[in-house]
Amino acid sequence: MISRHHLRAKVLQAIYAHEMNPMEVMATGEKKLVQSVENYYTLFLYLFSLIPEFKRYRLNKMEDAKAKFHPTIEDLNPNTRFVDNAVIAQIENNAELQKAWRNHRISWNNDLDVIIQIFQEVTALKEYNSYLANETQNYEEDKYLVLAIIEKVFAVSNLLHWFFEEKNLHWVDDYNEALLALYKNISFFSLKKGNSCKILPLFKSEKDDVEFYKSLYRKTLLNNAAFGELIETRLKNWEAERVLGIDMILMKMAICELTQFPTIPIKVTLNEYIELAKWYSSTKSGLFVNGLLDKVVVELKTQNQIHKTGLGLID
Repeated sequence: MISRHHLRAKVLQAIYAHEMNPMEVMATGEKKLVQSVENYYTLFLYLFSLIPEFKRYRLNKMEDAKAKFHPTIEDLNPNTRFVDNAVIAQIENNAELQKAWRNHRISWNNDLDVIIQIFQEVTALKEYNSYLANETQNYEEDKYLVLAIIEKVFAVSNLLHWFFEEKNLHWVDDYNEALLALYKNISFFSLKKGNSCKILPLFKSEKDDVEFYKSLYRKTLLNNAAFGELIETRLKNWEAERVLGIDMILMKMAICELTQFPTIPIKVTLNEYIELAKWYSSTKSGLFVNGLLDKVVVELKTQNQIHKTGLGLID
């Protein structure tokens, strides 16, 4: 589920942290990197778990209304479309999710105020009110509402962003990626699968992905001096001290991929690090990293230091 792009970003952050604390041994930094990757999945599970909490809150409100001293007809006969939503029931009763929530100790027991405020944002959606007003109910409409909540509440809610940032500062960078995974996962739900809909795992291929990000971290640090020298000799009119630290790390990681990962195409590596430079560094970093890496690739090819396996991987 977690993309290679996001794993590269995690490695970038881990190497940057290592440079800020050079006395920290590599093994310790790697443990923190592993925890950071696992924390991403915890956020994904937290977002998943919030949806059934809305149902529980709404059910409690309905019961409270019925228990009033003078309940109205509406209190006694509430609209139950939302609490009867089949997709929310699939999430709530999914055994795989229930186990994951327990293992990751995910609970909203002390955060009712957050649930209430976020649910108010849900009830303000035109999609929510149209859903309640519809006289018929079917599975596709149930799914459409849940996806609308993710897209139009979870994605933009300042309160929800703040809540998760307070829990884990690194979740700021993980939020959009985890949200997209949640949206994709629920899109795959189907009525016939009932409560056994598949939940996306952390990795698409655990063995390959874990090996990738750990090796990228280790090999970049172990070859730090050599990669740095390769970059510095091609800076020409620039002094190494003037190059942003993030840009240097990204270029070293790119060189590591080019020379140490034979199954990753050159174009993929270049595109990935140019995009990371645009996102994590300065506005001009993408062009700078692109220009320098193009020169490095030519030199490495000339020196026969790039060895890619598989048809079409050289270009």
